[in-house]
Amino acid sequence: MSAIDDLPPLRDVIARHDLAAKKSLGQNFLLDLNLTARIARTGGRLEGVTVVEVGPGPGGLTRSLLAEGAKRVIAIEKDTRALGALAEIAARYPGRLDVISGDALEVDMAALVGDGPARVVANLPYNVATPLLIGWVASDRWPPWWDGLTLMFQREVAERIVAQAGDDAYGRLGVLCGWRCEARIAFDVGPQAFTPPPKVTSSVVRLTPRETPLPCPIRALEAVTQAAFGQRRKMLRQSLKSLGDAAALLAAAGVEPTRRAEEIPVEGFVALARAFEATRG
Repeated sequence: MSAIDDLPPLRDVIARHDLAAKKSLGQNFLLDLNLTARIARTGGRLEGVTVVEVGPGPGGLTRSLLAEGAKRVIAIEKDTRALGALAEIAARYPGRLDVISGDALEVDMAALVGDGPARVVANLPYNVATPLLIGWVASDRWPPWWDGLTLMFQREVAERIVAQAGDDAYGRLGVLCGWRCEARIAFDVGPQAFTPPPKVTSSVVRLTPRETPLPCPIRALEAVTQAAFGQRRKMLRQSLKSLGDAAALLAAAGVEPTRRAEEIPVEGFVALARAFEATRG
């Protein structure tokens, strides 16, 4: 019996279902149910909430989300080997766990959650973590279908998510996340907590959507940040030339042409995106 329910310990589940983690799927399993419970609680009060979990694997975090009171958990799992273990959890919590077999990058999560509060809590597979985050944050629909993201990343990626202008880790990801969300690193998780242990420290990041982010065309912001940070050591008057008349663009946005991308706050990139959109319009 485990610390949070009467299901078997995760090591037994992994052995019984032959669930050795696959590097090709970016899998690193958390076996400490006290730690998975902490991650679940970081997502806020879960009573009455639908939670989307990506990459549940043997179901440690899934069990914690259900034990913490989530009304419904939608677990999206690409690895068919894990479906048997997840079915056992669904039987223990009847009517509260829906398991979707498929690639999270291709699943319409908004359609799955329906009405009511929903959020994402996940120990994301490393190989899809950043694309998933960008998809959630850069959605055409805002406010989004989720009211919070509690996600595990490699520490290096977590630092990029919360970075601000002037920070070494500041880049496109920091601009996109900072534009639409308030983001913070909740706590770190050492390699020894995982099976197999990764070579890096991981971090749990909490993102809360801003109700009224600065109005900005998403695709223009992506284009401007890609150009600026693609040559981040160059002055903007040089790095933005791929977008057209860089001097005119910078003048319209009120940004000094001798500045570099890492020096420009989110508000400056929003102004550049608006100016770039106007030149195309």
